[in-house]
Amino acid sequence: MALAIGEQVADVTATTHDGRTVSLTELAADGPVVVFFYPKAFTGGCTAEACHFRDLGAEFAEVGATRVGVSRDDVATQARFAAEHDFDYPLLADPEGTVSKAFGAKRPGPLMSKRQTFVVDTDLTLLGRISSELDMEKHADEALALLRDRAAR
Repeated sequence: MALAIGEQVADVTATTHDGRTVSLTELAADGPVVVFFYPKAFTGGCTAEACHFRDLGAEFAEVGATRVGVSRDDVATQARFAAEHDFDYPLLADPEGTVSKAFGAKRPGPLMSKRQTFVVDTDLTLLGRISSELDMEKHADEALALLRDRAAR
């Protein structure tokens, strides 16, 4: 079931690509968190999407946001993906689909997560959701626009 804007996101816990266990509350401690789900590391679209989030790092920092990538890949795969593309943000391993289920991005059974992005405030309130399976830049661009608009208010 998809989360609605304004709803509370569950305080999920997962393992990062470098083996740390983190909670959503920890990630949101210093500002909003942009959690983007991608189906599979090392595939063309997912690599393009994750690299676009990387390339906009300075812009996300300007609005005080943390970026976090999530897929159903295991920690070792996430670690290789992060190293190969020099990602400056954590990738969460979600092999059981627990995180994707909490956000409503889980597909049935062992299938990969939906390509969705969620902008979460420091109190874990959902500020925005972006969905597109085909536009790899839309997720980062729209999340950044939402955060810039919020900061301007």
